[in-house]
Amino acid sequence: MDPPKSFSNLNQKEEEQIQKPPRYVSKFRPAVVLENKQAKDVMRTMGPANVEVLSPDKFLKKHSKDPQLPEPSEGSKGVRRACALTQRRPPVPPRTAPPPMGQTKRGFIKPAVAVPVKPLPISVDSNRGHRQQLETSGLVPKYVMKKDYGEVPAYLQRRGEAEWRAREEHARLQKEQEEQEATQQLTEEERQAALQGLKKKRDALHLEYQGLPLIIETLSQRAFKKSLEDAMDQLDQNILLLEKFSTIYVTDSSPARLQPDK
Repeated sequence: MDPPKSFSNLNQKEEEQIQKPPRYVSKFRPAVVLENKQAKDVMRTMGPANVEVLSPDKFLKKHSKDPQLPEPSEGSKGVRRACALTQRRPPVPPRTAPPPMGQTKRGFIKPAVAVPVKPLPISVDSNRGHRQQLETSGLVPKYVMKKDYGEVPAYLQRRGEAEWRAREEHARLQKEQEEQEATQQLTEEERQAALQGLKKKRDALHLEYQGLPLIIETLSQRAFKKSLEDAMDQLDQNILLLEKFSTIYVTDSSPARLQPDK
């Protein structure tokens, strides 16, 4: 039979055994341990070195460490005496003999005569002594002496030619524009034709204006009515102008309102 159920039986669980991995051990551990043991007692030998101590009777004497020259031998003295006997100095020259080159009669060496340095020319331009070199002061007319002095440089000549060509091109374009804008007198036939065309156009606009409804409610209808009125006013002004003046001059750039609608 199963044991009776109770709260203590419900809380009992089997303990799980956790298997831990083996601890990591470096393969260089024995070498490191050996190296530490060898260098552990290195500093225990500090102190005065074990050297041989000098005895009291071997103290340091004066000039004992100075360098000494080797003693001259007998052979070197004999060679020196033989050279002194065989090599004799030249005799003293007489008093009337001319002195050697570069010496005076008294035997002194003639000093070398230095060439005097030519001072640079300067200019003083104030009462307080302010001065500057004359070469760089601008007072020397050195540019006037050049071969090409007074001649126009090549780049200025090229620039002048370019400006002259530009002026010629501008004058040509201006002349063409004046010819295009030249006024021409309208003949009587042309004036009457333009007048009839303007009247026909005004009648067409007036007929369209009369076809508008009496009650205008929308903004588009109001704008259309305003445009018709403005166009008829402008045509009335043009018709009045053509009827008032018999001689009329027009150009190619005249406004289109003076031309009849074709």
